[in-house]
Amino acid sequence: MKTERIILGIDPGTTIMGFGLIKVVNKEMQFMQLNELQLKKYSDHYVKLKLIFERTIELIDNYHPDEIAIEAPFFGKNVQSMLKLGRAQGVAMAAGLSREIPITEYSPKKIKMAITGNGNASKEQVAKMLQSTLELKELPKNLDSTDGLAAAVCHFYNSGRITTGK
Repeated sequence: MKTERIILGIDPGTTIMGFGLIKVVNKEMQFMQLNELQLKKYSDHYVKLKLIFERTIELIDNYHPDEIAIEAPFFGKNVQSMLKLGRAQGVAMAAGLSREIPITEYSPKKIKMAITGNGNASKEQVAKMLQSTLELKELPKNLDSTDGLAAAVCHFYNSGRITTGK
């Protein structure tokens, strides 16, 4: 059995795509990276989708994750926004599938529950708990990247023994 694996977590979005990576060594979670892909300056939705696909492929090729955890879109009232978010998630998933990487979806509520114990936690509460758990020196300005990291940590919690590298 493999004792080391890398999990890529993605929070898909058409304005900002957040992502985070953790390494699991002997059932112990280690922080690798978190960041975001800024898409605000692009008005063409198809350009945004292309950039999400390319960035996800780049992350896969650079870090060789064994698994991908992705935040599923929440159900909102604006149908057009939901369609765009679903497409963003779809192209990120297609990138993983094109590299034959297993993908698991988690609802925002399930991710928040796994990280904070509260399915209705705020982005700030999730970020603070990740900062404490993974001993992050500082939090990013935009919390979309911590949402991506939260998806990866949620996947770890749902797929193995919970320990941290403290």
